[in-house]
Amino acid sequence: MLTKSYRHHLFAASLLTVFLGTFFTAQAKRASQDGGSVTTVVIDAGHGGNDRGGIPGQRVAEKDMTLDVAQRLKRVLAASGYRVVMTRDSDVFVSLGGRVALANSYPNALFVCIHFNSAKRMGAGGIETYFYSRDSLPLASAIHYFVAGGAPSSNRGVRRRGYYVLRKTRIPAVLVECGFLTNPTEAAYAQTASYRQKLAEEIAAGVRGRNSVTSALTTTRVATSETIPLQPYIDQTKVAKSERHRSKRSHKKSVQRKKKSSKPAGSETKAASKDQEG
Repeated sequence: MLTKSYRHHLFAASLLTVFLGTFFTAQAKRASQDGGSVTTVVIDAGHGGNDRGGIPGQRVAEKDMTLDVAQRLKRVLAASGYRVVMTRDSDVFVSLGGRVALANSYPNALFVCIHFNSAKRMGAGGIETYFYSRDSLPLASAIHYFVAGGAPSSNRGVRRRGYYVLRKTRIPAVLVECGFLTNPTEAAYAQTASYRQKLAEEIAAGVRGRNSVTSALTTTRVATSETIPLQPYIDQTKVAKSERHRSKRSHKKSVQRKKKSSKPAGSETKAASKDQEG
């Protein structure tokens, strides 16, 4: 027969077991929900200050469009509970190194760089999203999925490329090109506040949905309201490298041909300069 004291000890032990079980279950659940979660987003508005962005003669200044979208994105993400850090919040010049250093000072953050595209051909248009490190691909896939899906422009795809701000950051980093400001139709869209707000909201949706990105080969899916397909991408790091080799070979052959010709030295220098500009 159990003594009264023993029963009290047994009862207390049972309560302690229940409490610890509940505590560790709650902790495990919280850890599962927060696992890999990011609450800080570093937003980088491309260009700024004396760096207007775009190409010579471009009517719409890229630096103004990127800053406006970045500020709108800041408000949308802040409303969703994210801590937002801006590389620039006004029309000032920030070096690429400064942007990267700021991003790397937040080890558990995301880096989202806002740009608009430009080209000499006015008909060029569409949305592109760039990444470099493998860890950045889910974020690039999610942002591109929403921005390209919500924009009236064509989908130019996700691309891997070694831009400085992507290559040098130690956190997931993405650069999104929100359309061509040299395309009259896309430039007209970009100059409307409603479209810039739409871009900000779609980018924010990509940030929130980055953990929902799944591959068709993945058997387990993240338990979220929406599953986002992993976007195929073009690896332009290899393309760019091969193009550089072709350019060097072409330039070498060009120089050899010029040495055999009887053209004046002035003409050779001018032609060589043109070849280097490519």
